[in-house]
Amino acid sequence: MTEQGSLGNLDGDAGDNVEGSGHRDRDEPRDPSARTDGYVPLRSYAAIGDGRTVALVADDGRIDWFPVPNLDSRPVFASLLDGQAGGCLELAPTQPFQVQRQYVIGTNVLQTTFTTATGTVRVTDSLNTGVAGRLPWTELARRVDGLSGTVPMEWRVLPGTVFATASPWVQETVHGPVLRVDGVTLAVRLLGDTTCVAADQSISGVFSTSPGSRHTIGLVGTGREPVFLPTPEALDEGVDRTVDNWRAWTEAFHYDGRWGKAVQRSALALKLLIYAPSGSIAAAGTTSLPESLAGGKNWDYRYSWLRDTAYAVDALIGFGLTEETHAAISWTLTTLRESDMRVFYSLGGELPGEHAFAQVPGWRGIGPVVDGNHAAEQLQLGVYGDLLGVVRGYVDAGNLLDAETGRLLASIADEACDAWHRLDAGIWELTEERHYTTSKLGCWQALVCAVHLAEAGQIPGVPDRWRAEAERIRTWVETECWSEELGAYVMYPGSTDLDASILLHAMSGFDRGERMSRTIDALRRELGAGPLLYRYTGMREEEATFVACAFWGVAAMAHVGRREEAAAWMDELLEQANDVGIWSEMIDESTGEFLGNLPQALSHLALVQAALAVGDDD
Repeated sequence: MTEQGSLGNLDGDAGDNVEGSGHRDRDEPRDPSARTDGYVPLRSYAAIGDGRTVALVADDGRIDWFPVPNLDSRPVFASLLDGQAGGCLELAPTQPFQVQRQYVIGTNVLQTTFTTATGTVRVTDSLNTGVAGRLPWTELARRVDGLSGTVPMEWRVLPGTVFATASPWVQETVHGPVLRVDGVTLAVRLLGDTTCVAADQSISGVFSTSPGSRHTIGLVGTGREPVFLPTPEALDEGVDRTVDNWRAWTEAFHYDGRWGKAVQRSALALKLLIYAPSGSIAAAGTTSLPESLAGGKNWDYRYSWLRDTAYAVDALIGFGLTEETHAAISWTLTTLRESDMRVFYSLGGELPGEHAFAQVPGWRGIGPVVDGNHAAEQLQLGVYGDLLGVVRGYVDAGNLLDAETGRLLASIADEACDAWHRLDAGIWELTEERHYTTSKLGCWQALVCAVHLAEAGQIPGVPDRWRAEAERIRTWVETECWSEELGAYVMYPGSTDLDASILLHAMSGFDRGERMSRTIDALRRELGAGPLLYRYTGMREEEATFVACAFWGVAAMAHVGRREEAAAWMDELLEQANDVGIWSEMIDESTGEFLGNLPQALSHLALVQAALAVGDDD
């Protein structure tokens, strides 16, 4: 693996242990993002996690999003979506400050350096993991090391109303005050000389740092189960153990391309979204962050899409990461055997339940806030290709299917032979069903992969029908979905609309020739905004650019043989990340502001796919 370096001693100079730059504004101290009515720009957030949940840390030191105990739990800390009553964890100097922040090299442990007129401190934020992986409870550690001078600090643990459904309260126990809300129990653990004041619904305190001082503000949480109370010393030691655990993971990570830092950071962001109890991969760490400042396009992405799983497995295989690959494949196939094939599932593998609208304002008052996702019932033909594609990648990496899985996949290939004739909602989950070009190509991909698996002896059956039907789909797309006038594949037959998802089918192998090359140019002309792309025709007026589409364009450009252009496009795109390399779903072309849920798996996956494609000589 390139550009990883050594972590060194976490107690040493932060500059020896944190990632290098490569993103704008990372190296110099700067003012923290200004809050308006409790909200900060989405670019302000870094993410930490433990394989079970994710917390978002703003650059002013406040944690505004932190579901406990699971990522898809109704969030106890959600001021991200409810600036007044959502709940947060505060930790910052009491005097004006500037900030620098970085991840500890090769980890999802965040370090923020606060500089004031009287001194500097470093805060290390970690969702701790155990000796054998994730802990059976949630353990947040916020370590504060004094670097120079004296800095007065304050902290507060303030649970919220859980989407306006519950009221937090403080209970005095033999071990001190604990916080309870909606079945969640939260215990504060303190290392160092700090005050601790319990109010009706929060616990807070103040302390001062000096050179070499250490304080740790810890929080241990569980949902409807007893709480283990580690000693403050053990909780603080958990930070170092967590760094070592992340380092062990990244040492197994292999990538030798030119964008080592960005690719590794995206791989680490994806690791945050792998739900360790089941092996599923969450589409994002949040719900209801708006895709448009006008509101209305707010969705819950704390589910696992088959599409994202397929792309993630391809990336994980490419990086030599075997355990996550097997877990994701096993989760996918087990889920399919136990239920109907759907676009997405809960992180535990169940069919998604009902969705509801929470009575809270949303980020910057832009609603609605949604708990659940209504798109689960849609027909999206692309899932056939997603499923068979991910299995093909797994098998081609040297793995073996069991007999039951082989029979299941053969039957799904048979379904795809007929299903491609149907109208569907398309990859973008549209309300108007049509014969979308990329939906048909999802079925084409499924059948091509099924033929490959059958010829490899991995699934039963004679693949003649699959091969013939795949050729029929190819002929139909080439005849009905190509516009010579536009010089591009169109969104559906008879349309003049363009759709950036066609770029995925340079990666699938459907077209890596002149037509796809011309389509790339047409997409950039009509849907382009600098290095970014909108999803499809008409979206410029409705929402921001879609990050993944631009990286798909880079990958497609590489696959059609335009590697130098693709590399230049990639360099320009990488400048759009935030200061710690995290990507949201969308970026506003005029302001550069992040929109949509984050960290967004598809954005990070597309970055990885692009980097691998440009470096791929095949």
